[in-house]
Amino acid sequence: MTVKAYAPHVAFVAPARASSALIQTVVGFIAVEFLYGVGRQTLDFFLINLAPEAAADVIDRVSPGAILWDLFTFGLMIAVLALVVWKTHDRGLGSLIGNPRVAPRDFLRAFIGAAVLFLTLELALPWWGSDTPTMQSLRYWLLLLPWSLLALLVQTSAEELFYRGYLQQQLAARFRQTWVWLVVPNVAFASVHWFNEAAFEDSTRYVIWAFMFGVAASDLVARSGSLGAAIGFHLANNAFAFLVVGERGAPDSGLALFLIPPFAEPPDAALLPAEPILNIGLGVDIGILVLAWLAVRVAIRR
Repeated sequence: MTVKAYAPHVAFVAPARASSALIQTVVGFIAVEFLYGVGRQTLDFFLINLAPEAAADVIDRVSPGAILWDLFTFGLMIAVLALVVWKTHDRGLGSLIGNPRVAPRDFLRAFIGAAVLFLTLELALPWWGSDTPTMQSLRYWLLLLPWSLLALLVQTSAEELFYRGYLQQQLAARFRQTWVWLVVPNVAFASVHWFNEAAFEDSTRYVIWAFMFGVAASDLVARSGSLGAAIGFHLANNAFAFLVVGERGAPDSGLALFLIPPFAEPPDAALLPAEPILNIGLGVDIGILVLAWLAVRVAIRR
């Protein structure tokens, strides 16, 4: 993590320097969160009143249509971010992406590099344990695949533009310390991954993992000078999370090709001590994340 390794980050941050006052960044961050929240609630309001049956399906987030709806609505975040960046900082959405010549190339290389690693691990290791997965209709899955990937691209691009684009640029333009733009945007990113329906320990592990993922993505942005590698990395990760193996009936499982039986807790689970937050499973997940980060670095030659 040398100054030389992060040299491309200087040009990436340059568009933010003209309006890098902390108050502007705070106002921009709050505006995006507020307007996006209002926008999502408005969409939900119309959906509930115009198509109540579909609304119930969307709330469960199990069917393919519900998941695609949820992912595509992240396009609203992109639109809101474009408006806020324009009105608050007098610049365009494209200024968040970085070098336009590098971004498409690094996106493709990062996606392929991470996807090859995830596919290799998926084939080499029995992640579903002793449970025999059920294969969905391959024809139906393939018909949905272009839409699934497009929806995931919208979702991952929105998050990268906001957290590793807007926040990282603004904080790096304002503060000289590397840790500020590596940590602060990714604390915000990790916080939105808290899952209220899960156990405290599970949600905490997921937040820790999300923070580490964000740091890895920020590092890739700094090394490459664009969001291309981070979006490709994010898309590959989410594609395998959503499209390969899911737990039958669980949220976000409707696009998966393979479904495993729901996890059944033992009858005396409530009497057993809670599993430590920092357990082997989290260590394995972070280890895989590090391998994927390295695979992307090799792919983009950074």
